[in-house]
Amino acid sequence: MIAIDGPAASGKGTLAIRLGQALGLPVLDTGLLYRAVGVAVIEADDSPDDKDAAGRAARALSFEALGAEALRTAAAGEAASRVAVHPAVREALLTFQRDFAAREPGAILDGRDIGTVVAPGARCKLFVTATPETRARRRHEQLRARGDTVNYAAVLEDILRRDARDAGRDAAPMSRAADAVLLDTTDLDIDAAFDAALRIVEASRGGRDSS
Repeated sequence: MIAIDGPAASGKGTLAIRLGQALGLPVLDTGLLYRAVGVAVIEADDSPDDKDAAGRAARALSFEALGAEALRTAAAGEAASRVAVHPAVREALLTFQRDFAAREPGAILDGRDIGTVVAPGARCKLFVTATPETRARRRHEQLRARGDTVNYAAVLEDILRRDARDAGRDAAPMSRAADAVLLDTTDLDIDAAFDAALRIVEASRGGRDSS
């Protein structure tokens, strides 16, 4: 099993997908779980800061909800970061993530606490990061490509706010596992980052077919 953690817009999601394609393993973007909960709370006219509403939404979450286009917006990302601080939400989603991680012959999960909480026994752990400015530029370009009207300064402010919230929450804060390999993608394009990630994974697997 491969655990990929890191802050928003670090490139971990893209790397997880490409690794999954290269290795023939299923991939779960655990951030989508929290985005789906956040969107469900908003659509119910509740606040993502309401722990009871967020907990109800998490317990009612279905796998089918993860394909909704609404999960790809900046608002969904903000809502995800806010609902993720609630212990009830994290508890409700933990079993789903661990069941996915236990798939044979292996699986890839990316998120904020995969290597530390969801799958601390994962054979391979990566912590993917980049400077806040680089991550904000990437997210800004991504949002513009989708047709969203947003300025870079606002995206950077959002990145910094989410970093502080993710790292400072009481429930499963984002942190690098002691045995995770750090991959800084600040000066790497996606192809170079993928090559580096694949080398790390292959080294951890030692040529074996299991993950």
